Amino acid sequence: MEKLKRYIIFFIGLYINSLGVALITKASLGTSPISSIPYVLSLNFPFTLGNFTIFFSLFLIFLQLLILRKNFKLEHFLQIPISVLFGYFIDWSMILLGFVNPHLYLMKLIYLLIGCLILGFGVYTEVLANVAMLPGESFVRAIVMTWHTEFGVTKICFDVSMTVIAGVLSFVFAGKLDGVREGTIIAALLVGFIARLLGRFLSFVEPMLFTESQTAENSEVSADLANTPTVIAIAREYGSGGHDLGEALAKRLGFDFYDNEIIQMAAGSTGYDPEFIKNNDEQMRSSLLYDLVNQAYSHAPQNPAPKDNIFAAESKVILDLASKGNCVVIGRCADYILRNRPHCMRIFLHAPAEYRVKRIMRTENLSHDAALTKAIQMNRKRSDNYHYYTHQPWGLSRNYHLTLDTSLGDDFVLDSICKGLKHIQ
Repeated sequence: MEKLKRYIIFFIGLYINSLGVALITKASLGTSPISSIPYVLSLNFPFTLGNFTIFFSLFLIFLQLLILRKNFKLEHFLQIPISVLFGYFIDWSMILLGFVNPHLYLMKLIYLLIGCLILGFGVYTEVLANVAMLPGESFVRAIVMTWHTEFGVTKICFDVSMTVIAGVLSFVFAGKLDGVREGTIIAALLVGFIARLLGRFLSFVEPMLFTESQTAENSEVSADLANTPTVIAIAREYGSGGHDLGEALAKRLGFDFYDNEIIQMAAGSTGYDPEFIKNNDEQMRSSLLYDLVNQAYSHAPQNPAPKDNIFAAESKVILDLASKGNCVVIGRCADYILRNRPHCMRIFLHAPAEYRVKRIMRTENLSHDAALTKAIQMNRKRSDNYHYYTHQPWGLSRNYHLTLDTSLGDDFVLDSICKGLKHIQ
């Protein structure tokens, strides 16, 4: 039943995709990169955009067969009926939108942007269903699997190649650039970006639609409560002394302590260099810019962006550590990751700005201005990173059992946590 529901959602997304492609095309400012070659060919030969979409999709499937060879699985043939249906959907949508024929540039731009929004929602819906891929994305994945390239870079190169080839074909057949315009570039930038934004802000939809998602999310709660280890998850402002206090707390309680060790463990599971993980760990400079730069990954949830992959790997590490024994975990959204886990105490450590600045000056040998700047920057990055992955404000008191001012002294902080822990266990 769940599988059937996913396929229904996928085909709904497929039609929404076709509607977006048709509206972008009707705007007469070019079309999406993946549709640019079929569109240029449809302008010069007696076949429709949908027909050439089918032909081109079958060609990409054939290339996948050559690239993957024995790794081309039976399920990949599912792309054939999907491609045929998508082609007919596009032609039907083009007929349905026959009234759209803008002449003013502003109206063309408006229709283009609406088309990008619709197409982005279609991509989000297909990814939500997570049962199949269109030949374009599947072709990129075949290259990634065979030559071990990075998915995002490969997807961008693929889109650029499609656009360039379409432009060359336009000059060959029509003697001018026709069918590839600024709208192609706008669609390339916006569609994946919109899909990523929708994926983040509508993350609650999947657990609502699919029961197995709810089961997976809450699986750790079903453990025997009597044998569930106690975990203390500590979030902290930069310069508040969270690492040292967490380590001292672990020693007092006889718990294991995990901070930078999580980086090493995540490096082992992702294959990334620990230094690369450290530079991307708990830091987000701009969520909108991040989504824009990594919009290529929105088409393939199996190939997440490197930073998303790091978060997923660290989340798995934290869940594994929490199930092994009593421990103190520092940062990395651990309070959110373990939010459904019994016997988990969530702490937020903060301190006045001047206290944190003086501590940073002492521990990192920085001037007052440099320490203040670093404290502000690091806390902003941690806050943005936390909000991006949890959709919750960082440091909001209701998300924690205790919020403590570390300027009141180490003993006060440690004693308060130990007293509070008695009510959690």
